Amino acid sequence: MIFSTLEHILTHISFSIVSIVITIHLITLLIDEITKLYDSSEKGMIATFLCITGLLVTRWIYSGHFPLSDLYESLIFLSWSFSVIHIVPYFKKKQSHFLSTITASSVIFTQGFATSGLLTEIHQSAILVPALQSEWLIMHVSMMILGYAALLCGSLLSVALLVLTFRKNRNILCKRNPFFKLNEAFSFNEIQYINERNNILGNASFFSANNYYRSQLIQQLDYWSYRVISLGFLFLTIGILSGAVWANEAWGSYWNWDPKETWAFITWIVFAVYLHTRTNRNLQVENSAIVASMGFLIIWICYFGVNLLGIGLHSYGSFTLTSN
Repeated sequence: MIFSTLEHILTHISFSIVSIVITIHLITLLIDEITKLYDSSEKGMIATFLCITGLLVTRWIYSGHFPLSDLYESLIFLSWSFSVIHIVPYFKKKQSHFLSTITASSVIFTQGFATSGLLTEIHQSAILVPALQSEWLIMHVSMMILGYAALLCGSLLSVALLVLTFRKNRNILCKRNPFFKLNEAFSFNEIQYINERNNILGNASFFSANNYYRSQLIQQLDYWSYRVISLGFLFLTIGILSGAVWANEAWGSYWNWDPKETWAFITWIVFAVYLHTRTNRNLQVENSAIVASMGFLIIWICYFGVNLLGIGLHSYGSFTLTSN
């Protein structure tokens, strides 16, 4: 009872804090020169990370197993993964305003859905099914969800890149806003990277302020999208390989073409294509961004859509929606 109450409190505290963080981000987009307010939002995300970590540890203690056995627990872990992606660049002094906004929004979305009451009888911890009673649970599922989180963030950055590329009204990019203080946000490696990519973005005119800021913004989005997706692809690869080993131990076969396995493989292929097109200097960044944007939808089909079917070897992760 005590652990359940503590989990309930931590859930609502983390959701409240991240809601305030989102509000602060929106304010900093509209009002200039509010550095202290932006720093407060970063500290708020750290507090959110600590609350979600406490929530997971609490559930781990009273359930007796690592909290990754159902959709609710995986959504909480997904929120935790988004918060990790948010605060790691912050501590390394390489934070991106774009990445921070996307990760904070993702945390509030996943937290809100997990605690919205749409899922029936899934908040209560239950005994693990035999297939999940393995040491591979932590390795496989945590790597997969960390991969999903990183790939989703990178894909959203690519979506933003496409929106800016094909946006007809460019006047908004000339407004002086902390969100667009790009020169201060670039590190030495980023500046070196931008110089190498200038030949790819040669179609943009640097003689007008509009095109100059637009080009810088696109290059920074491309820079962070590529690095975040590369990290997510690594996690996804480790997750698929560890899952294959676990499947051989549990079901006697490394691969069974289960719906979850099939869509995970499709996700891996899509982002492998992204990395190939992204490293090909003969192609423009918009081509790889389109692939990553397609990957955003495929990730949600793999992670969430397959659970709607409730079939296959991964059917223990399925759920039902409440009905009035």
